[in-house]
Amino acid sequence: MNIRGRNKVTPEFNMASMTDIVFLLLIFFMIASTLVTTNAIDIILPKASGKTENKKSTAVSIKGDLTYYIDQKRVGESVLESQLIDILSKQEQPTIVLRAEKTVPVEHVVKVMDIANRNKFKVILAVKPN
Repeated sequence: MNIRGRNKVTPEFNMASMTDIVFLLLIFFMIASTLVTTNAIDIILPKASGKTENKKSTAVSIKGDLTYYIDQKRVGESVLESQLIDILSKQEQPTIVLRAEKTVPVEHVVKVMDIANRNKFKVILAVKPN
């Protein structure tokens, strides 16, 4: 007597449905990622209501007639860098507060910033509060 069942269960797994799901998820995330832009991120920035206090800073002022001042002492444009190095070399965290009049061309402000960048000085640009 042959007692074998007619229905045999095969232990194989059909991967066709799994690959369909993976491709649908892939298409969904590709479409969703193109809709998100970096400009769409809203960030609430903190407001500055007080003054930044830095007692160990040196003020560099540029007047409208293009005269340079270091802490209210008039300095020539050619010796500005050497004077700043002499003054700020003694400080642990050298900081320059840059005050420039509205009429001063940008090139002169950038020149002071370039001096600070070359010598690893921190620069704070002074502006008038609203």
